[in-house]
Amino acid sequence: MNEINENGEVRLKKQNRHKRHRENLKKSQNEQNIEVSSDKKSQKKPHKKSQNRASKSDMQNDLGIKEQNQAQINQNQSKKRHKKNKNIPKSLIGDEPWQEATKKAIEANRAIQEKRLYPLKNANRSDSKIRITPLGGLGEIGSNMTVFETENSAIIVDVGMSFPNENMLGVDLVIPDFSYVRKIKEKIKAIFITHAHEDHIGALPYFFKEFNYPIYATPLTLGMISNKFEEHELKAERNFFRPIQKRKIYQAGDFGVEFIHITHSIIDSSALAITTKAGTIIHTGDFKIDHTPIDGYPTDLHRLAYYGEKGVLLLMSDSTNSHREGITKSEISVGKTFDAIFSQSKGRVIMSTFSSNLHRVYQAIERAVKFGRKVCVIGRSMERNLFTAMELGYIQIDKKIFIDADQVSKFPDNEILIITTGSQGETMSALYRMATDEHKYVKIKPGDQIIISAKAIPGNESSVSTVLNYLLKSGASVAYQDFSEIHVSGHASIEDQKLMLRLIKPKFFLPVHGEYNHIVKHKETAMSCGIEERNIYLMNDGDQVEICEKYLKRVKTVKTGKVFIDNQVNKQISDDIVKHRQNLADAGMVVIIAQIDKNAKLLTQARVVSYGLVSDKQNQIFAKDVEDVIVQFLANIKDEILVDHWTLETKIRQAVRKHIFRKLKKYPTIVPVIYLM
Repeated sequence: MNEINENGEVRLKKQNRHKRHRENLKKSQNEQNIEVSSDKKSQKKPHKKSQNRASKSDMQNDLGIKEQNQAQINQNQSKKRHKKNKNIPKSLIGDEPWQEATKKAIEANRAIQEKRLYPLKNANRSDSKIRITPLGGLGEIGSNMTVFETENSAIIVDVGMSFPNENMLGVDLVIPDFSYVRKIKEKIKAIFITHAHEDHIGALPYFFKEFNYPIYATPLTLGMISNKFEEHELKAERNFFRPIQKRKIYQAGDFGVEFIHITHSIIDSSALAITTKAGTIIHTGDFKIDHTPIDGYPTDLHRLAYYGEKGVLLLMSDSTNSHREGITKSEISVGKTFDAIFSQSKGRVIMSTFSSNLHRVYQAIERAVKFGRKVCVIGRSMERNLFTAMELGYIQIDKKIFIDADQVSKFPDNEILIITTGSQGETMSALYRMATDEHKYVKIKPGDQIIISAKAIPGNESSVSTVLNYLLKSGASVAYQDFSEIHVSGHASIEDQKLMLRLIKPKFFLPVHGEYNHIVKHKETAMSCGIEERNIYLMNDGDQVEICEKYLKRVKTVKTGKVFIDNQVNKQISDDIVKHRQNLADAGMVVIIAQIDKNAKLLTQARVVSYGLVSDKQNQIFAKDVEDVIVQFLANIKDEILVDHWTLETKIRQAVRKHIFRKLKKYPTIVPVIYLM
């Protein structure tokens, strides 16, 4: 017990000793800290009482010192900033040899760029001039025809047609008015055709019935023109054909014309390089930049660039797709869509496209061969164009795969491909007649796969919609716009147009081929590529512009217009006939057969018949009103009018016309037949 107490006491003493030692250490550390802090305070405020006794002058001195210190700090900071940029020279331009060389290189490169981009910027000659007159193709899609003229000679580029609108009743084709050609016919040396689309060659048969000039074009284009001449019994005029070679200049009067290969939706299309004393004109025709065309012949960019380097006075370029962003897809992209459709189709495949789109037709035939289908071509224009291309060697196809329309029913549906016309909904086309059960051999039925590989031409939308409805009602599946690449355009989109503008680098620019909104947009694209606004002119049909190195300006307007053609008889329809048809359709007709006693000025007998004006129920009341008008008219008529039969009919027509307009607000065609007793 004692031992425990002793040990406990010893232990307690040790703990107390350690505790006192720790307290002493802590106390000494606190004292040191207090001393250090007091020293610091003494440094900052050594004598608090003396500070309170400080005078105002001392405070001013302190402020001055502070300002000096702040100024010194700012100076040091500026020096530091300066030191950061000390490696950058004050100027690269100076008197040292390397600085002089740098200055010269900058100026030389700027001059080189200006000359490269604008080779004719400073050209200012006006001794040689060219006049350009579009007779069709502006403000519309179709009827392309342009006259290039100097003082001594002239050439024509393209002679196309367009389709009528819904108001042109009984009209099958619309062609340009050739009045200006008649005026300068002695100066014209030749016709140059860019490609074989209808809107560029369709009016040639009607043109050659009055004029005869050499036609320069590619072999395929001349082959298709030949087909047209045969239909119009113009075989003898094929002596004027001049097949051309690309990259070769053909002289016609004051003009040297070179055909440059470009890609489009038809084989063997061309741009034209027209050289004159005034300068070079590039006419693109219809184009797109296709780097992977079906035939392996892309646009001849090198030749276009060659002329661009030499200096081009004027560019006339296709404006159709001026609103479409990006680039136009390659024709080869359609083949992938065809693969998907053909692989899934268990019945007949019926494809409709433009008869001139031979590469599209060729791709469809390739898929038919791949999937073991026979090919039936229906449609006169489609058949003639395809076999013309095969005959000339543009397309290589084994003729054994073709069958006639009357053989289609002899093969299983999954072994048939029908290629036909009618992509624009034409009522006389093969596809339309198939859809309405009017075709002799082929009728649309459930299980058929229809491919309409074309886009509706502006104005044809309703016709295309009509044929689509007929096809769907027949139970067929239709691939039209559901497939994004069932059709690709043959015209340049914005980026393609930019490439053409940059390659050619023209001084002046005329956007052509398109509606007015298309050429306005093309103008904006040209301005973004560096062409000055004052060097761009937006033409209309009939505008004649004069161009030389110094200026581009409109000088006058020539007579132009449209001529209507009845394709059934291949003859022109006069304007007044078309107007009469339009009026009959709009306002109807009234026939008046009247017997008049000229001595008594009485209407003895009358019959009034109306068509398309009032309903059958109202016709009797309407006839009585017209008779009353004639009776009232005769009561107030002068005696001398009754002597002149023609004048009497005219006056009766005028009186009846006023009455009908007051009652019905219509101006119908009025035919009075008067018998004087």
